[in-house]
Amino acid sequence: MPVVLDPDAAAVYKAFQDAGRPAYETLTAAEARAYYAQARFATNPEPPELAHVAPLSIPSPHGAIPARIYVPKEPRRHDGLAPALVFFHGGGWVIGDLDSHDVACRQLADAGALIVISVDYRLAPEHKFPAATDDAIAATGWVAANAREFGIDAARLAIGGDSAGGNLTAVVALAARDAGDPALAGQVLIYPATDFAMTHGSHSEPETSVLLTHSVIRWFRDHYLNGAADIHDWRASPARAQDLAGLPPAYVLTAGADPLRDEGDEYAARLKQAGVSVTTRHYPGQFHGFFTMGKLLPQANVAIGEIGAWLKGLG
Repeated sequence: MPVVLDPDAAAVYKAFQDAGRPAYETLTAAEARAYYAQARFATNPEPPELAHVAPLSIPSPHGAIPARIYVPKEPRRHDGLAPALVFFHGGGWVIGDLDSHDVACRQLADAGALIVISVDYRLAPEHKFPAATDDAIAATGWVAANAREFGIDAARLAIGGDSAGGNLTAVVALAARDAGDPALAGQVLIYPATDFAMTHGSHSEPETSVLLTHSVIRWFRDHYLNGAADIHDWRASPARAQDLAGLPPAYVLTAGADPLRDEGDEYAARLKQAGVSVTTRHYPGQFHGFFTMGKLLPQANVAIGEIGAWLKGLG
């Protein structure tokens, strides 16, 4: 598929190249986290003002999971309770944290007029698969069980995330369906990683190796998975789940210059074939990771607004 970056995306890509930032695969996990954390100051837009932001500690079988709650000025309350989004940040299961996606969560809370709870799941390589999925599942279940304490309507609880967070979102949706709890109102999959086999065409196109390069994806994979056998586990590769029926409505966003483009598109198509209500949005001239770069990329803010509108449509 021919890929031509939008002018603003091309300018951002050139700026990253000119800055001479080292490739993640040449760094340790700790060094990569530091570089990723620093980049947000140059790319994140000004955050909207919210009514309340506070840390949370979510209990789980594997220890407390740090989290952060975001309450907008005017949440859509019914009988005193508001809808909510449990959010899982991107970063290849190796980098990223509550701060890397702080502005995006503030924007989503404001745009969707709903409460957002961001989850700081355990990272690899210190905690390999399935640590991140275990934390994501546990955190979602805890939020649902304790919803009223935070003014949340458990019947209007959605989940979402970008990249690795999109992967975790898909996995949590499948796990909740299979367990019969919690009942989820929707899932937001922002350029999700769905298949660690990495055989889709967009993984081998030179034009998609922009910021998230093919080699850094392999670096993330090797840090996260225990070995080749994990590729076939649906908790790592949700596309390996045989049955996608009965899942909550999905919003699937993909970008043209993204190695994960085709697997995101295919997952959306499979959801539709399984009878799931799916809204798709494709940004042909953007690269993987653009969603959090609203300071430099206007379409990132467009995406936030459209996701917020979709979340409002869930009720």
